[in-house]
Amino acid sequence: MAEIVSSATIRHLRGSAQKARLVVDLIRGKKIADAQWILASTKKYAAEPIRKLLDSAVANAMDKNPSVDPDGLVVRTAFVDEGFRMKRVRPAPMGRAYRTQKRTCHITLQLADAPSVDGAAGGEE
Repeated sequence: MAEIVSSATIRHLRGSAQKARLVVDLIRGKKIADAQWILASTKKYAAEPIRKLLDSAVANAMDKNPSVDPDGLVVRTAFVDEGFRMKRVRPAPMGRAYRTQKRTCHITLQLADAPSVDGAAGGEE
């Protein structure tokens, strides 16, 4: 089992958790270079903050251990939690009001070393 090298969290990101999960599901289990390319080419609102979060997690790994190879890291765990909801009121006809909820979310990424693919892992003859 690969050990967690670093993690990064963004809190109170504007946008629903459901929409952010669509983007996070694209990069879970991918290598860093592939994940950055996917996020750069994805046309979703949450893609840009998640790309910055991924860069921050890589920088955290480099600060924690300068000998770590950023090309050898993978997105091991990525999850999105629902944050608080800002409750607002919009005017409606006949003096009434509609309540709207502006949702937020919290995103966490954890990076780990990529598993080695050599034949010494066992099973091959």
